Amino acid sequence: MRAGAQGGKIRPPAVAGRFYAGEPDRLRAEVSALLLDASARCEIPPKALIVPHAGYVYSGCVAAAAFATLRDNAPTVKRVVLIGPAHYVPVRGIAAPTVNAFETPLGRIPVDQEALTALGDLPFVIRSDAAHTPEHALEVELPFLQALLASFQVVPLVVGDSLPLEVALVLRRLWGGSETLILVSSDLSHYHDYETARRLDAATAAAVECNDWTGLGPDQACGFLAMAGLLVEAERRGLKAQRLMLCNSGDTAGSRDRVVGYGAWMVAARVGSNSTLGRSPA
Repeated sequence: MRAGAQGGKIRPPAVAGRFYAGEPDRLRAEVSALLLDASARCEIPPKALIVPHAGYVYSGCVAAAAFATLRDNAPTVKRVVLIGPAHYVPVRGIAAPTVNAFETPLGRIPVDQEALTALGDLPFVIRSDAAHTPEHALEVELPFLQALLASFQVVPLVVGDSLPLEVALVLRRLWGGSETLILVSSDLSHYHDYETARRLDAATAAAVECNDWTGLGPDQACGFLAMAGLLVEAERRGLKAQRLMLCNSGDTAGSRDRVVGYGAWMVAARVGSNSTLGRSPA
């Protein structure tokens, strides 16, 4: 962490130049190209998205398939609740940062302190900058958001030793209206051969699309707790996730001997109802 010009603490990028381009112009071009290739659009804005978080060469096209659904409704989104797994630092519960902003090569994004304060009475929500400092799961989503949203605040949360029902309670408190987007960051199966990964990820996709959150575990997705929490809350509201894209690193880059799975889903509701919305699964 470092101090900003106005004295506030800034969380600097940890994986710029590795997971995505570290130079602003190259990063803008990289994100723009990925979004240009993504065909997904949505007449009614997604309330929540599930997106992968690998390097852009591997999962960028899948992430773009989800982010492209924001194109027509980006001006309404002012707050993004961004939640994913803690890969590097053990966390007991769900960790929020104390910093004032997150930074990427494209600039700084203010943290919604009011939203974090609203979670202050939940004993499983802790404050830990250490959990956020090296974490890529949230950071890699930020340049896409910066490319699409004119001005927004972020609520960054990493999930460690927690429960789906705890995640669901956090999301319930922060659900908000059209101004709030819920963004769950997760990859799927890890380091299986290509055909095994396809079989495992297809079963995971089926569980996600049926709101079968009990069918998700660490072998299905690194961010299974965040995914499961979203599905709990979606089910409570009568909503379901709809598939946008499903593939693995054997389809995008690298060999097919040890692949990582990637999926993109959206959750949205018809205006004036709690019924399932959206385009047919891609």
